[in-house]
Amino acid sequence: MQIWVGLGNPGAKYALHRHNVGFMAADVLAEVHDFGPWSKKFRSLIAEGRIGRQRVLLLKPQTFMNDSGDAVQQALRFYKLDMDALTVFHDELDLAPFKVKVKVGGGTAGHNGLRSIDASLGPDFRRVRIGIGHPGPGRKDLVTPHVLGNYSKAEREPLSDMLAAIASEADWLADGDDARFMSDVALRMNGEV
Repeated sequence: MQIWVGLGNPGAKYALHRHNVGFMAADVLAEVHDFGPWSKKFRSLIAEGRIGRQRVLLLKPQTFMNDSGDAVQQALRFYKLDMDALTVFHDELDLAPFKVKVKVGGGTAGHNGLRSIDASLGPDFRRVRIGIGHPGPGRKDLVTPHVLGNYSKAEREPLSDMLAAIASEADWLADGDDARFMSDVALRMNGEV
């Protein structure tokens, strides 16, 4: 089994925040791959299903971003899984909007959800970095309103396209072919698939 965590903050007022794109990815993955209903466990909403040949538990921590690590640690411990079973979907300031990159390990770049997981489990987990863009170099004052701001109406269509591309190509991710996943998501986003 793999555990795929979408990071976000619970509650309707956060639903369209850029910071909640991890939750959005988990929701679309669950819908496209016909996962079971969401239920409550591990201080999270969870849904079980299959992506390709792999069993996957989708997890949306309901602890708020700063305490996501506790929820993730509970799930890994319950299923007796190692870090190589963990994939975390999160917003990434340092990527252009709607770009998707995968990497294992690394820093937290000030992301409180990543920081919490790192503090609970260490840094060696796979991350699906979903670009939200940076509001501007040297403009730290604009970072929080940007991250905690809603996607604009003009961004909704490319957001929907990107989430659909992630879900459509998720079999590659489940099989551990991160390079093919990234390539095929990019091709879909460019209208080449």
